[in-house]
Amino acid sequence: MLLAFKLKLLLACAAGLAGPIAVAPLVSDMAVRGTAEPAIIKIAPGSLSYREAGDFTRGWQQAEAPLRAMRFTRPLHVMRHQVSSSDYQLCVQDGACRALDRDVAIATDRPAVQVSWHDAQAYAGWLSHKTGKTWRLPSDAEWAFAAGSRFKDDGAPVDANDPSKRWISRYERESERDLSDTTAYAFGKFGANEHGIEDLAGNVWEWTSTCFVRSRTDEAGNAGKPTVNCGVRIAEGAHRAYVTDFIRDARAGGCAQGVPPANLGFRLVREEPSWVASVSARWSKTWAARS
Repeated sequence: MLLAFKLKLLLACAAGLAGPIAVAPLVSDMAVRGTAEPAIIKIAPGSLSYREAGDFTRGWQQAEAPLRAMRFTRPLHVMRHQVSSSDYQLCVQDGACRALDRDVAIATDRPAVQVSWHDAQAYAGWLSHKTGKTWRLPSDAEWAFAAGSRFKDDGAPVDANDPSKRWISRYERESERDLSDTTAYAFGKFGANEHGIEDLAGNVWEWTSTCFVRSRTDEAGNAGKPTVNCGVRIAEGAHRAYVTDFIRDARAGGCAQGVPPANLGFRLVREEPSWVASVSARWSKTWAARS
């Protein structure tokens, strides 16, 4: 436990350890609506060329992350929009979620931003309870699959004589994007991808369930035991980011590496029950009705 806590503190930027103070948010003149099923996009099974997230070394030298071919054999059901601030506020009112910061406007058409990974998890649990369906954060690979052409490969060549050049190259590439605009725009500002999912890779980075992993291989390519740190999670947006899980505003700290996200938000995946589970549930209801 102590080791895990130290790792978390080590990866967090000193200025952001405590995160912003949560106080009452600004409420727009729009009434906060009741709990309803979020709009969902169903993505058909398909393949993905996916570069694994994390830190990779080979023979104690920095190495490029492996690129793998992945196949999704079942449809993926993803929210069309990020979770709105008004929907998140319902969770706050129920006492299941931590309050948003005071500079986050509550509106039906704007994303909940400056939320931590734990905030997103709490909302997913609350929504699952309210709707009777299972909602969760996507894995990084699922997010990449849903993002389609909006997913940017963050691979960079590694100079064996100077591995630090890879980090410099990545930082320069990320800095070229305009990340200074932190306005939480109305849904649709950044358009839809080929699946119809809106605002992917805009100025809101989205939490995933994937933990930060350090993978090591020796010079012969034999894999060693990876180090998994779930105190740091992957957030996806205009670039891949590694952020400490309790950080709400990465601009103030909590960035493990690279250029920090402008905003932290999230969208969820709806877990579909298997055919066996669906049949079992129907039989259970039938027998309960007859009893």
